This record gives sequence, C-alpha cells and structure tokens, in this order.
Amino acid sequence: MAKQVATNITWHEGHVDRAMRNKLLKQRGVTIWFTGLPSSGKSTIAFTLEHALVERGHLAYVLDGDNIRHGLNKNLGFSPEDRNENIRRIGEVAKLFADAGVLTCTSFISPYRADRDQARKIHAAAELPFIEVFVKASVDLCEQRDPKGLYKKARAGELKEFTGVSAPYEEPLQPEVVLDSGELSPQQAAGVVLDYLNTKGFLHA
Repeated sequence: MAKQVATNITWHEGHVDRAMRNKLLKQRGVTIWFTGLPSSGKSTIAFTLEHALVERGHLAYVLDGDNIRHGLNKNLGFSPEDRNENIRRIGEVAKLFADAGVLTCTSFISPYRADRDQARKIHAAAELPFIEVFVKASVDLCEQRDPKGLYKKARAGELKEFTGVSAPYEEPLQPEVVLDSGELSPQQAAGVVLDYLNTKGFLHA
C-alpha cells in the first residue's frame, strides 16, 4: 500500500453524488479488469467491448496498458516494484472513472495476484464494483500470435522480466469471468462480458 506523503489535506465533497451521475448516464459505473498473459487478447477484447457498449448508447472507456505507459506511467519500467506501482496508479484512476459513472475497461497484464487484489480493495473501500476478467490463453498460443514480436525478443534475451518467459504470471483464483481466447473470438468474448454486465444490472441506473 502506498504511503500517504502529503499532509494538511482534506477530502472535499462535491454537490453531485454517484447516484446523480449514474442517473444522468443511465448506467452504473464499474471497473472491468482484464488480466492475462501478453498477447492473450486482453486489449482486443476490451476495445471490442467498449465499441459494443458505445453502440448501445453507453459511456465506456478503455485504459490500456501500453497506452497508459505513454503518459501517466511513462516513468515506470517492468521490475516487480514498477509493476506494483503501475497497477496501483491505474487502480486509482479506474476508481475515479467508475465513480464518474463510466463503464471502465482496464487491459493490463497485472501478473501478480497481490497487485490485482489491491486494485480490488481500492474499489471496495470506495464502494465501487470491480469485475476481474481472466483472459485465458496458454503461453504457446500467445507466442504463436506474438503480434508485437515481444516473445521472440524475450526468447532471444533482448527483453528482461518478460511475463510468461522470464517473469511469472499468477492466474486469478476466483475471477468473476473467464474468457478462453483460444476458443472465443473477440466478438464472442466481448459478448460474454456484455451479458454479464447486463445480468448484473450495470447497463441501467
């Protein structure tokens, strides 16, 4: 847990509460946390889900691992410590998006259970829903796909601490949703999550 460094600060409550924002958007804010190996299909499914939601009139947004590292987390590498801080920051950002009423899809390898559990705790403390979606795919399948050529570089020793090759991935123990990306197309996988959101009442205030 990150240490509170700033002192003499006070939380300032606004005049608009969460229920008012949800009513305005006609949906309930939630974080949908996609996790899985590199090239498992997390981002493709997350962006497909975002598109499907927006087409249905819902406000959705994807916080993607690579995209976030171009800005907010550009000062972080891939050591265990930096991965921890990467996920802590995005957990806090996702919480803000969900509090604003957005259907928030995060696509991060987030290889350590403790880091994902911390992101869940951040949401629980704010009384916000957190849905862990495990995009399941074997290392062999991910390596066959390898659209960015990262597994090839990792096998050649050009990338250190690469998840699935030289760094571990700890599978979720009790995710809300499991998507087998070797069996489901991105559209089918997004459909599974869409049905889950609808069943749980997130698509109406």
